[in-house]
Amino acid sequence: MREPSAEVIINIDNIRNNIIYLKSLLNPNTNFMAILKANAYGHGLNKIAKEIDDIVDGYGLVRLEEALSVREYTSKKILLMQGIYNTDDLDIALEKNLDVVVHNRNQLFVLDSNNINFWIKINTGMNRLGFNPKEFDLIYKEKNLDNKKFILMSHLACSDNRMDKLNNKQFRLFNKIADSINSNFLQKSIANTGCILNFPEECHHWVRSGIGLYGGVVGNNELVPAMTFRSRIIEIRHIMKNDRVGYNGRVIAKKDMKIAIVYAGYADGFPQSTKDKTTVIVNEYKAEIFGQISMDLISVDITNVPNCKIGDWCTLWDESNTNIAKDNNLISYELMTRITPRVKVIYKNL
Repeated sequence: MREPSAEVIINIDNIRNNIIYLKSLLNPNTNFMAILKANAYGHGLNKIAKEIDDIVDGYGLVRLEEALSVREYTSKKILLMQGIYNTDDLDIALEKNLDVVVHNRNQLFVLDSNNINFWIKINTGMNRLGFNPKEFDLIYKEKNLDNKKFILMSHLACSDNRMDKLNNKQFRLFNKIADSINSNFLQKSIANTGCILNFPEECHHWVRSGIGLYGGVVGNNELVPAMTFRSRIIEIRHIMKNDRVGYNGRVIAKKDMKIAIVYAGYADGFPQSTKDKTTVIVNEYKAEIFGQISMDLISVDITNVPNCKIGDWCTLWDESNTNIAKDNNLISYELMTRITPRVKVIYKNL
């Protein structure tokens, strides 16, 4: 066996099929923006941009360097979702035809440019970024936005929970503000993945879908995870009743057991906080984490896994084993984006 390595396998077809499914829920006139921030949620920024360019209408990024990288592969709309903060970056945005978000007064210099494509963000209940309604009204008049083309945007806080009352509160406020604007140029964007799935009637001109691309939506069977994270077994040990395993001796064997040592750990992005009994897959059998996660190694109870040997794969998560986030009080976003550079990345199409 060659020197083992934890590896991530990215299924491009799953991402494409997820996009196609999400678009099927929309009005045909609604534009689909793929959110590729944070290295496409850990899936590989440039590779994903190239592979989906034919089925999306634009891209959402946070960092300027990410936007410039994607611009090399597409002529479609690219949005800097947290805007820019100085005139040098404004010049770059103009040169590279990037859209920018304006969400506070320190960014109002953007509106003085006649050639920039801009989105104005209003706070409707998330209470992170964006102008409050009264402040937006003042800026609208101050900057004479009646005669400017822009996209009014906001961000939903609870769209993954259809029953949360904050959703309708945000929709009402957003639409009230939009209706008050006297402009023939206005477009609207409030929809994220949760909104597409639960409130397609509120998707308007642009949707901005992130986690849905990568299949990280809990409880939705139509969206399929695209990431498989796995590594090889490098040791198998027989331990006796009352033996303790791993750092701090956190777990104690209640019987004679067989455990596998998997060549991965928190330095690869597997959460150090993972609880015992978290399920992984070894040779298509369910097995459980047994002991504290270390930097490079994970111990797994394989007592009931037949014919297990050194060199076999242990799948830490994939499309058939998606409960690790929920079982450990994490979210799928975190698992995807914490994968580290030392993990080998493999892309495949079905």
